[in-house]
Amino acid sequence: MHVVVNVAVSADGKLSSRNREQIEISGQDDFARVDRLRAESDAVMVGIGTVLSDDPSLSIDRPRLRERRRDRGDPPQPARVIADSEIRIPHDSTVLDETAKTFLLASEAASEGSLNQMQSLGARVITAGDNRVDLAVAFEQLDAAGVDQLLVEGGGEIIFSLFESGLVDELSVFVGPLVIGGRGAPTLADGEGFVSDFPELVLTDVRRVDDGAVLRYECG
Repeated sequence: MHVVVNVAVSADGKLSSRNREQIEISGQDDFARVDRLRAESDAVMVGIGTVLSDDPSLSIDRPRLRERRRDRGDPPQPARVIADSEIRIPHDSTVLDETAKTFLLASEAASEGSLNQMQSLGARVITAGDNRVDLAVAFEQLDAAGVDQLLVEGGGEIIFSLFESGLVDELSVFVGPLVIGGRGAPTLADGEGFVSDFPELVLTDVRRVDDGAVLRYECG
């Protein structure tokens, strides 16, 4: 499975403010780029923190892109993948609607009742790991379920975990023209951080988009 991480950050590398509120970092041209990335992918993934703070749809906005997916024999919308170790997702979350298939990645710490509730709502639950989702094992099951390209859109905790597990193939970053600041503001890769064996990236493309730039890296 090919894993692409795509995020928008401020000029100082922040995903949002210290209040964890959603901030519009990019503009319409970058929104269109992200829509195309979603259309090229079999599934779009975020962590539970992103669901709780933003309630995203993870869906394709442009009808033309949905029609292209239909023409090639794919569902009009990519599947949604949520990493949620203890199944904290609200039952009325947008990603649990019938727009697209939803996979929930949970750990053994999730209660049986929560797992059953999610399945009754139509989600496919993949259990891997004791207290936290074992992403490598879960991704093997996603691959077996037909997810050939996975687009990951945040947040910083899940992105760090993916780099820590060596699961990222590409990184695409929109760098916007604003400074957010704040020690507590989330960054592209949060988690515990690396002190050695830093993941190395190869810069393959730089493009000006809106009032910022998109940097594309391949991961070694």
